[in-house]
Amino acid sequence: MSQIVSFKASVNCHSLCVEDWPHLPQNVSMDQDDKNGGPNYLRAWREFHHMTQAELAAKVGTNANMIGYLEDGQRALSLKWLRRLAPALKTRPLFLGEIDPRKADSLTMELAMAVTDDDRPQVNTILETFVKKNGTNG
Repeated sequence: MSQIVSFKASVNCHSLCVEDWPHLPQNVSMDQDDKNGGPNYLRAWREFHHMTQAELAAKVGTNANMIGYLEDGQRALSLKWLRRLAPALKTRPLFLGEIDPRKADSLTMELAMAVTDDDRPQVNTILETFVKKNGTNG
């Protein structure tokens, strides 16, 4: 967004000018809670698997305090952390930031966690066929 703002402020507005891209947000502000990556579902996933912070920390090679910092958003849940934590929590890295396991359908959760990277193309093909068959293709 800073590039767009700098283009907007320049004398020659170029093709990236905000007026030319009305769908882009023009007022980007960062909430204080988003400072280090914002809210996430790390705690929910840990509790979903009945683990303590110390148990999760031992699995990923850190300490319980760091898990607490990550859960509270005091430390950024970076891609590096997501990749370390997800296997220990038997989930996908982005699920830790996107999906609350307490609110998701249990069968969907079980299936999502069971699909391996090798199986993903076949699963995608099956789902695409299902969507087309049921006429729910957006």
